Amino acid sequence: MAVRQALGRGLQLGRALLLRFTAKPGPAYGWTRPERPGPAAGWGRGERPGRAAGPGAEPRRVGLGLPDRYRFFRQSVAGLAARLQRQFVVRARGGAGPCGRAVFLAFGLGLGLIEEKQAESRRAASACRDIQAIFAQKNKLVPDPLDTRRWQGFQLEEYLIGQSIGKGCSAAVYEATMPALPQKLEVAESTRLLPGRGPDVIPQREKEEQALGAPAFPLAIKMMWNISAGSSSEAIFSKMSQELVPASRVALAGEYGAVTYRKSKGSPKQLAPHPNIIRVFRAFTSSVPLLPGALVDYPDVLPPRLHPEGLGHGRTLFLVMKNYPCTLRQYLRVNTPSPRLATVMTLQLLEGVDHLVQQGIAHRDLKSDNILVELDADGCPWLVITDFGCCLADESLGLQLPFTSWYVDRGGNGCLMAPEVSTACPGPRAVIDYSKADAWAVGAITYEIFGLANPFYGQGRAHLESRSYQEAQLPALPKSVPLDVRRLVRSLLQRETSKRPSARVAANVLHLSLWGEHVLALKNLKLDKMISWLLQQSAVTLLADRLAEKSCVETKMKMLFLANLECEALCQAALLLRSWRAAP
Repeated sequence: MAVRQALGRGLQLGRALLLRFTAKPGPAYGWTRPERPGPAAGWGRGERPGRAAGPGAEPRRVGLGLPDRYRFFRQSVAGLAARLQRQFVVRARGGAGPCGRAVFLAFGLGLGLIEEKQAESRRAASACRDIQAIFAQKNKLVPDPLDTRRWQGFQLEEYLIGQSIGKGCSAAVYEATMPALPQKLEVAESTRLLPGRGPDVIPQREKEEQALGAPAFPLAIKMMWNISAGSSSEAIFSKMSQELVPASRVALAGEYGAVTYRKSKGSPKQLAPHPNIIRVFRAFTSSVPLLPGALVDYPDVLPPRLHPEGLGHGRTLFLVMKNYPCTLRQYLRVNTPSPRLATVMTLQLLEGVDHLVQQGIAHRDLKSDNILVELDADGCPWLVITDFGCCLADESLGLQLPFTSWYVDRGGNGCLMAPEVSTACPGPRAVIDYSKADAWAVGAITYEIFGLANPFYGQGRAHLESRSYQEAQLPALPKSVPLDVRRLVRSLLQRETSKRPSARVAANVLHLSLWGEHVLALKNLKLDKMISWLLQQSAVTLLADRLAEKSCVETKMKMLFLANLECEALCQAALLLRSWRAAP
């Protein structure tokens, strides 16, 4: 009975569609019934009804007034119906009766509709790929300040090191620069600055440059603490290989050699550059110097030659990066971003996490201390994910980590460890899927961005644990936070990964919420309307980027969105938003 009803419904729809598509144009571009039906594939060999043939008659055009896709539809339907009838006709009665032809016609119409829908999807996907190709070439990456000194910067003695920027559980970070002096003077001066113990104060010349407003320290040097890696360069690179995941192609060329390192067994992936992810410009090993504040801040990890009770080895890894003004935690202590700005900041994190997922890498230690902030000319923050020491970046594993025993490293920062990670139990076939773990962490950090305490930090009744919390326990975001963002945060913090959106879909949700209100307001959201909106956004973004000397944060985010455009993920985000807005 269900099959008969389905075929009957298909036949009704088929008759209505055929009646519409075989009609001729009427007044005011409407559609009227034809005076007589023509053959299934058009008006056939004769003239169109109501139009006489003669020497002065207009040349006949099959399917006049129909778009190409409708002509294609009619021809597909007719061909499929005829072919199905020939192949499946019941020969017991010598042919198919009117009922049999109707069934085959309904079936053919259904296939024709599916074929037309698939063709529309292919056109939309093709348009998205074209837009993506244009903007993928236009995304501005962080410039390498050492680009003009390609074969320099691989020795610690070449840098002038200033004061401490910060320290974590495995490294200390210092501001640094490479003096712009002639080669001979530069080597001599740098040797004087770092004889092995390092300067405790900035030289007077550098203080004068700072007073004049010159950018004294555009670089930051991260000195890893070497407790167990040994003192050979090969052992250090191998033990601290995760720190090298965001390294540029030339970062390793000076000492160990990029080709030799990357071909070594078990070497991690090399992350493609992205505007929201830190870039390591140089990586090398060197003797540990006595830098400013070392004896007070981290005496225990120094080598015995610098501190008698130190446990560190005499040589360690140094990473050279761009110097950013502050971390996200430091920025939020003194700034309260508006709801729209906070939404854009959350979007930046999702774009960075999506890039990691696309590269098969999981950060596994996302927190506000591991996110750097730079302000543009208008004071808008640009966020950059840093510190890859706990990342999962194994070529052979991807984002699926075999969890065979408790000795397997699940990552850092247990407070912001996604439920599927924190509740995992080891076993012979146990595997942890990290494909949505970083997106969950972004959902938790969003509370901090919007001015609230992170519910997974602290103590007391308000404190939640990722192992045991329930979605109903999540604190509500203020009413000032856009409804779409509130729904998205709840969705990102779903315990079940199947109910949690991917970072790409979540980023698209915010893109549409910020800039796609017009297309979301349409009653019937169709692919052609979505593509029209995307083309409009492309033109506006290209124009804004060309007119401005420096692109603002929102223009950069639009360019990232268009450079990562995927038709399917965009449609998922649009449907998700519409379902949220339709819900009470």
